[in-house]
Amino acid sequence: MIYADVIIDISHEKLDRTFLYRVPEEMEGQIQAGMVVSVPFGNGNKLRKGYVTGLSGEADFQGGKIKEIQALLSDEETTESRLIALAAWMRQRYGSTMIQALRTVLPIQNKVKAKEKRYLVLTIEAEEGKKLLDQLSCTRYKARTRLLAAMLERKVIPASEAAKDLGASASVLKYFQENKILEIRQEEILRKPVDIRKIPLTGKAQLTDAQKQAVCKIRREWESDNSRTVLLHGITGSGKTLVYIELIQQMIEEGKQAIVLIPEIALTYQTVHRFCSIFGDKVSVLNSRLSQGERYDQFKRAKKGEIQIIVGPRSALFTPFPNLGLIIMDEEHEPTYKSENTPRYNTREAAVKRGELENAHVILGSATPSLEAYKKAQEGEYLLVTLNERYADRPLPKVSIIDMRGELKAGNRSALSRSLKQALEKCLEEHKQAMLFLNRRGYAGFVSCRSCGHVMKCPHCDVSLSEHQGERLICHYCGYEIRKPQVCPVCGSPYIGGFKAGTQQIQQILQKEFPEASVLRMDYDTTRNKGSYEQILASFSAHKADILVGTQMIVKGHDFPDVTLVGVLAADMSLNGSDYRCGERTFQLLTQAVGRSGRGLQPGTALIQTYNPDHYSIQAAAVQDYPAFYQEEMGYRMLLDYPPAAHMMAVLGACEQEELLTQAMHYTALFIRRVCTDAELHMIGPAPQSVGKVKDMYKKVIYLKHQDSRVLIALREKLEQYMEINSGFRKIYIQFDFS
Repeated sequence: MIYADVIIDISHEKLDRTFLYRVPEEMEGQIQAGMVVSVPFGNGNKLRKGYVTGLSGEADFQGGKIKEIQALLSDEETTESRLIALAAWMRQRYGSTMIQALRTVLPIQNKVKAKEKRYLVLTIEAEEGKKLLDQLSCTRYKARTRLLAAMLERKVIPASEAAKDLGASASVLKYFQENKILEIRQEEILRKPVDIRKIPLTGKAQLTDAQKQAVCKIRREWESDNSRTVLLHGITGSGKTLVYIELIQQMIEEGKQAIVLIPEIALTYQTVHRFCSIFGDKVSVLNSRLSQGERYDQFKRAKKGEIQIIVGPRSALFTPFPNLGLIIMDEEHEPTYKSENTPRYNTREAAVKRGELENAHVILGSATPSLEAYKKAQEGEYLLVTLNERYADRPLPKVSIIDMRGELKAGNRSALSRSLKQALEKCLEEHKQAMLFLNRRGYAGFVSCRSCGHVMKCPHCDVSLSEHQGERLICHYCGYEIRKPQVCPVCGSPYIGGFKAGTQQIQQILQKEFPEASVLRMDYDTTRNKGSYEQILASFSAHKADILVGTQMIVKGHDFPDVTLVGVLAADMSLNGSDYRCGERTFQLLTQAVGRSGRGLQPGTALIQTYNPDHYSIQAAAVQDYPAFYQEEMGYRMLLDYPPAAHMMAVLGACEQEELLTQAMHYTALFIRRVCTDAELHMIGPAPQSVGKVKDMYKKVIYLKHQDSRVLIALREKLEQYMEINSGFRKIYIQFDFS
């Protein structure tokens, strides 16, 4: 006997539970997760449409007779059914409940109240209306007379206008309705987050020969019997977006839709502007800055076919397009594509899976591909398409590596090297723009005592407090805030202060060194409000500022033709993290940062300031030599069995009681050793996570490495069963994270 978990009417109901149904014998070989079925529901056993979320051979059900599925409605396959199949795959791949997976792929769980506009519509003939108007003119009903006169002239009037300008009260409308003189009709207004009227249509740019060859190569792959995912590896400024646009145009001509994924909301402004200038109102946007109503309306517009292109971060992948033809994942290497919530899915893998379910094509694009994607391309699983030249034969920027150790020896303790100051002076004299990248927000780093070494830390999180303007110390994890002490709370020394420059401090240094220059800052603190990204980027694009200082968000995908200088401050800061990807992240950030320079008609320069100038990731980034970096980095990954040389799963535990968490993770490790005796399974931990305490929750982790991902998935399933039946885990929050 086979049983099915079924969700009823997911378009309208809250996703709070599934219902168990028995699968008839004649359907056992046909039914699969994601399929549409007809099932009896409720006390009256009314037939309702439902969606199969999973199958099992056992009935975990008590208290009543299990109802039977009545019919298979496969011919009525919907977008929701394919998204449910994707959710079922995510649950199996990454570990979660089905409800958690469904809430991920179907973000709008509750029906949001539609925005409606009411209209008054005249329902009588003109002659009859004129007679009635003559009669009303001789009465004291002035409001009725005004409204009828206006209705005879215009036939249709917005209800708000009638009330405001004509004095049409509820009693006036009631009179006309009761006498069947007019009707009140409602029209649903779908909210549009992008004002197309402000973006002029420009048409497509001419493709270069290299871009045309890339498009032809991709099209040939799509026409083959076993079409593969495409990895488009193009150096910064090579015009990957123009290739995307050409392929999207072809999809639209075929009557299909496209999803364009971007890693940061900060990229939305330029990307949407560019796509709208070519495709007009066929484009819309989805991101977390939209209201619930705006998001709901974009899903409705997508389902109705009003839009053909959606642009947004990872959640846009789940847009319910009825005829999805293409998924583009730009800057696919970005860590923001990895979800931090359960299920902790990898957007690249989820995009490829949705492409399979929808019979849609997938393109991954980057100047610095992730090692995972590039390895698959090298092995032939993905098709590798390269763009090795900048658009219009523009040269790569001239890059200089500045050894900051030499600056210290020369007596320069400023965050700006002498070479960078000179370059900024020249840039400003020529009325060009500059970008300075610093991977750190806030006024300064940690605050410590020079006498005793005490560091000001958050009492709730295992991290130092960061100094901000206004003598404020803030925790960047939980938001805890105190005033900066004037003396050390431990030894009483007055020598307490902040070290290491932040974006605020760099902005102040620039304003002091170059008082005539206009400086903009772009980081988490300046982009909290809705529309703040757009305002900053629009100002800089319009050359209302000379220098843009910022964190990672300024180096990803932006295209400013007047930027001829890029300065990277503290390039090696990201090398010293606790993540095995530190070298890869450093290479990616530096390559992307350097690539912002010289994208217009003027050649660009870039200066990389570092205390570790000989590191291979910095050297390779300076010349944009990805193959050289890949070979070097893969050597280390293979030596230590880190992805993509092997697969890795992290078992993440969190609990308010440290002792209880320590005990739970200890028994988890013992269980793993007992159920998996495979010698190739390598286990690290249990150990504290990189941040061992956040918001009063202690955190520990166990890392598991194996060459076969199936071994790790099977082990995760055993762990889930073990934790479900063991009461000791009821106070422990467990997540599984695959790399």
